[in-house]
Amino acid sequence: MKVLTASRTTPDTHQRGEAKVARLSVEIPVTKKPLRKPSWIRAKAPLGAGVARIRRQLRAAQLATVCEEAQCPNLGECFHRGTATFLILGDRCTRRCPFCDVAHGRPLPPDPQEPAQLADTVARLGLSYVVITSVNRDDLRDGGAGQFADCLAAVRMRSPGVQVEILVPDFRGRREIALKAFAAQQPDVFNHNLETVPRCYSQVRPGADYQESLALLRAFKARYPQVPTKSGLMLGLGETKEEVLGVLADLREQGCDMLTLGQYLQPSRYHLPVQRYWTPEEFEALGAEARALGFRAVASGALVRSSYQADQQAQGVLA
Repeated sequence: MKVLTASRTTPDTHQRGEAKVARLSVEIPVTKKPLRKPSWIRAKAPLGAGVARIRRQLRAAQLATVCEEAQCPNLGECFHRGTATFLILGDRCTRRCPFCDVAHGRPLPPDPQEPAQLADTVARLGLSYVVITSVNRDDLRDGGAGQFADCLAAVRMRSPGVQVEILVPDFRGRREIALKAFAAQQPDVFNHNLETVPRCYSQVRPGADYQESLALLRAFKARYPQVPTKSGLMLGLGETKEEVLGVLADLREQGCDMLTLGQYLQPSRYHLPVQRYWTPEEFEALGAEARALGFRAVASGALVRSSYQADQQAQGVLA
């Protein structure tokens, strides 16, 4: 039997698709005829005992994953391998980004039990590498950074030796407050995605700012230089190769160590349409250029996502 997350059964509180983008300042035309997916865009169906086991553990602990909330194409593969990217601070985002399938809605207060529940689930699953991310929480004074820090501490206390990567939002206007939350202990990898090129920001990431995102990566590296930093882009939203290379150069100027490049896939006809599909050869060439720029770890491919095989990507850098 298919197990649905709560956010997909409560549209009144969790807005998606048409309801989510209806109040954006930029108009997103309904896609009538999407581009046909090429042969290299193929993902495993989220089936099997391994997938069911992970989902049971998540539902029992009342935890969410970005894998499920954002309809990641790699969900079947990752859950089968026993890996997941945990989504903290609820399953309702305060923003309405038209590329993302995470629900928009009025969020609940942070759950004080969430760090312990997350730590227990990580221990039960026997994970050695954990990725923790969150929805945008523009309603919180620290943008949710304190909850990240509490989850980080709880996981390490319950499972010493576990490596933790955090994939954070931009903490809009709260950068200094947010970064202080990690003074006691830092993650093994600090990840913040730029998502797209500067020209596309107003449409792709309304409410975000390209320079602010760069400043977050720069400020974290300056405060905690021993921690590798990471970022990612999704391609297919109208950007050019030259623009992508410009973003890679900007990331290297901030000291960014790790990079992911993947193909954008439209979650519904109400989201931003795919402008084009980048070929495997183009992803391979971009990966080579990124390594030449000095990135210590690069994952570049159509189905690559920011936390896809994150443990494998981090091996060489953390060693």
